[in-house]
Amino acid sequence: MNILMTLANSFTHDPRVYMEARSLIRAGHRVTVLAWDREGNNKPQEIKDEIEIVRSYNSRLMNLAKYDIFKMYLWWNKGYKDALKLCKNKKFDIIHSHDLSSLKIGLKLKKRFSLPLIYDAHEIFGYMITQDVPNFFARQALDTEKKWIKDVDQIITVNEPLKKYFESISNHPVTIVMNAKEIKDIKYEPSKSKKLSLIYLGSLNDCRFLPEAIEVVREIPNVELIMGGIGKPEYLKFLKEKCSKIKNINFIGTIPMEEVLPMTKKSDVIICMFDPKYRINKVGLPNKLFEAMVCGRPIICTKGIHSGDFVEKEKCGLAINYSTDELKKTIIRLRDNPKLCEELGKNGIDAAVKKYSWEKQEEKLLNVYKGII
Repeated sequence: MNILMTLANSFTHDPRVYMEARSLIRAGHRVTVLAWDREGNNKPQEIKDEIEIVRSYNSRLMNLAKYDIFKMYLWWNKGYKDALKLCKNKKFDIIHSHDLSSLKIGLKLKKRFSLPLIYDAHEIFGYMITQDVPNFFARQALDTEKKWIKDVDQIITVNEPLKKYFESISNHPVTIVMNAKEIKDIKYEPSKSKKLSLIYLGSLNDCRFLPEAIEVVREIPNVELIMGGIGKPEYLKFLKEKCSKIKNINFIGTIPMEEVLPMTKKSDVIICMFDPKYRINKVGLPNKLFEAMVCGRPIICTKGIHSGDFVEKEKCGLAINYSTDELKKTIIRLRDNPKLCEELGKNGIDAAVKKYSWEKQEEKLLNVYKGII
């Protein structure tokens, strides 16, 4: 079966899409990902681990648009035209659209070719964009999703709060496929770092407590922090300059997706503090959490939101108040108590093996496809 995935990023750092595509390929299907490369920095076509990647670039009009949300509206037409070119050379059997940012393309293809459409909601899009756009656009996104979601065939999402949300706005079955990781090694191994090594690798934006974490770490002896990931160029520049002035912090910028887990395992503790005032953070369950679990590393999360509740339930890290004082106390506590780090790390591995491995998520994903077939 030929599957066309639509995706509103360049598909260089999207582990969820990669894992799903690889699982479908292992099951005997062929997967093509139509990815929107906004900056035009990547190859127009390539094969990665048997996944065919075709990138869609901005038109001249899209480049003139000041804000990403306006570019996205224009990309729905540009991406659809690029998808039609693919359909001339290959007959697709299923469309799999990731997030509201690419759903319009899937809906157009469904209508034109009478194909089943899977909607894969990584987040509640209207919640996510409130950080960057006026409330009008966020409300419009929520209303648009409620309207468009009626025409999909199946919904996949990432956790229980999102499942409840999408069930409340649609009559379609909703399946949870979590952002879990493959289990490579179930044996706990402590890091070889002489100091307590903290790490954050992920989305770099101003609701992740990153400048605050930098200021906290600079004051604590025998602790080091590695920070990297993807984000807007101006914010990366800000973080890089801030870290460059501090001896015990290393800002590494963007790294290949395949290096995230090995680097995580070399560390001692993962920092993953989300600002609780944003609705998207209240219901999210970040990739960092599952990366920490399979590596046997404790994670520091924000108390009182879904990720913090999850960590407390599985006892795989520490959930704390969103404050510099709390973070400082917690880092010192873990630095001075290696046995606690080991206990929390082992709990994470145990939970990953028993409940949250990618192998279990893969089974649910393939069952969705079997139901459609």
